[in-house]
Amino acid sequence: MRLGESANDDAAPFGRPLAGVRILSLEQMQALPYATQLMARLGADVIKIEQAGRGDAGRQSSPAVTRENGETIGATFLRNNLNKRSIAVDLRSEPGRRIVLDLIGHVDVVAENLGPGKARRLGLDHPSLEADHPGLVYLSISGFGSDGASPYEGWPAYASVAEAMSGIYEYSRLPHQPPVLSPTGGLGDSGTGLFAVIGVLAALRQRDATGLGQLVDVSMLDAMVALCDVSYNFASLGLGRAPDEPMRVPIILTSCRCADGWFILQVGREHQFERFARTIGHDEWLDDPRLADRAGWSGHLDDVISPALQSWAADLTMAEAARCLAEAGLAAAPCTRPEAIAADPHVVQHRMVVEVPRTDGADGPVLVGGNPVKLSKMQEGPDRQVPLLGEHTAEVLAELLGADEATVEQWVADGVVQPAAWPADGAAT
Repeated sequence: MRLGESANDDAAPFGRPLAGVRILSLEQMQALPYATQLMARLGADVIKIEQAGRGDAGRQSSPAVTRENGETIGATFLRNNLNKRSIAVDLRSEPGRRIVLDLIGHVDVVAENLGPGKARRLGLDHPSLEADHPGLVYLSISGFGSDGASPYEGWPAYASVAEAMSGIYEYSRLPHQPPVLSPTGGLGDSGTGLFAVIGVLAALRQRDATGLGQLVDVSMLDAMVALCDVSYNFASLGLGRAPDEPMRVPIILTSCRCADGWFILQVGREHQFERFARTIGHDEWLDDPRLADRAGWSGHLDDVISPALQSWAADLTMAEAARCLAEAGLAAAPCTRPEAIAADPHVVQHRMVVEVPRTDGADGPVLVGGNPVKLSKMQEGPDRQVPLLGEHTAEVLAELLGADEATVEQWVADGVVQPAAWPADGAAT
């Protein structure tokens, strides 16, 4: 699906479920930007507050592209900021902070993930705003919560920090090898962002009933402890291990090399094991006492099951192997290479990759994730380009605060706000 295209156009008359909800987001990097991008796709008006001069730290990530005005925009920003408006303000100045405070009176949700204590030091935390804005829903995303109860409250946190502390790295670590870091990209960020969206929607729903807003406090570590519960749940059920012993979960969960790559297979029930044995031509396993139960499957995975699976799959492609097993009712899948994702027929049909045109002369589009929430009564797309730094500064200040051109120009001259460096026609629509 290309940037600016839409699908499900017959649903356009129904509008979008979050239309009319305005979010003011003091955000950076991925956890909160991922959440607000999803809410923007659902119809919310997301106004992104960025520090004048440098903007969201995600803009400085690598790899990067160069926009029409010469501005460099990094991959983290490109993935998480479609459909937003950017206003650049000097939050360190009192006039800039006052502008943000004035804007808060015109929004439904304030969101922040500035880092430990930063919103409080700016006077933009929930306790500082609640008295004047009792209906405000306030979202705070941080590594360890904002209630002061965590011993880690002051620690900086990226996705890898929360993932590591959830136990999942040690759970999945192979014996005598170091942990594989960030094995799923920013799970600690995007997973946290999903819980944040749930919290905001619940708080808005409750506000409909009570008229009162509230604090939605989402910790990245809490989110990862929730998502990665298999690590401590299995340990509590006796499936713990010494640090350099292999994990023996009583199922078959394995990968296998084939002619053009790898595929995975999971067999967790007795009727599935029977189908598996027959599919790969080893009916004798059904009478083998070594494989009579699930503990036997995992105990003989390396010496019996994996070699047989490897032999069966050696001349098959990963797609052929996965299809054969899936058609037998087994959970199997190819380990798709990143460069093949956009062409996968499911991904194409579900419009799960958005092609963003390059503006710097490089070949091919930038690929970013589509919207996984499919609603039958909501038009999907069109997505808008990520904003230039300060692209909507004048627009937002005029729309929400009634600031005229002269006032905005004075704020720009004083360094209080910043417009886009090159507001050329068609720069980013």
